[in-house]
Amino acid sequence: MKKHIPNLITMLNLLSGCIAVVLAVQNHLHLAAFFVFLGIFFDFFDGLAARVLKVQSELGLQLDSLADVVTSGVVPGIAMYQMLAMSQGGFVLGWEGTAASKEVVWVGEDIVPLALVGFLITLSSAYRLAKFNIDDDQKTSFKGLPTPANALFILSLPLILKYQDNLVINNWLMNPWVLLFITLLSTYMLNAPVRLFALKFKSWGFKGNGVRYTFLLLSLVMAATMKFLAIPLIIISYVILSVVDTQVLRK
Repeated sequence: MKKHIPNLITMLNLLSGCIAVVLAVQNHLHLAAFFVFLGIFFDFFDGLAARVLKVQSELGLQLDSLADVVTSGVVPGIAMYQMLAMSQGGFVLGWEGTAASKEVVWVGEDIVPLALVGFLITLSSAYRLAKFNIDDDQKTSFKGLPTPANALFILSLPLILKYQDNLVINNWLMNPWVLLFITLLSTYMLNAPVRLFALKFKSWGFKGNGVRYTFLLLSLVMAATMKFLAIPLIIISYVILSVVDTQVLRK
């Protein structure tokens, strides 16, 4: 029975992703972000459960990646599509209707062509996950930005727009050129030949874990002082610290 527990947790990740897809299509991006974060939470604990229970399997590995394609691949792509569509002044696809009529009505115009660039995030995420499954060189570290980290980065943008209450930042994030740059940067970083550390502790001592403790401390400070703006800054700090650790300190 215990061999099914990690897979059940993975299914909760997939279910969270499916709910997030529905919410993102309806342009409830802040709610979609919540379910993506929930899915990533399950994604962390399914692997942990498999290791603790000693029931790791090839099936679990494949199932985990399939769930991540939805939660950390499809949803960020839809979210970026919606933001690019809004930045173009186009209408966003969604549904509305009354409880009495139960009618479903499309709101908006045709698909915004430029906004389709946002789905490069989905394509790059799927490619990365497939490559990860056959790469034996990513056990203790990653090559390229992990899809959950990238999903956190992308889904933090609508949260900043809604809750950060900063006109300058909002105008900046609603600039289509900025969104296109973020999309292309995200697409590149997912499969970039850059070595990034994993938050896996073999021991609790500072030696050998200095970069991890530094990252965790920075993350706590930013989370306590910057609200949702902290999320993309934490991801950027993760990349910078990884580059410094692998390219500078270890040389």
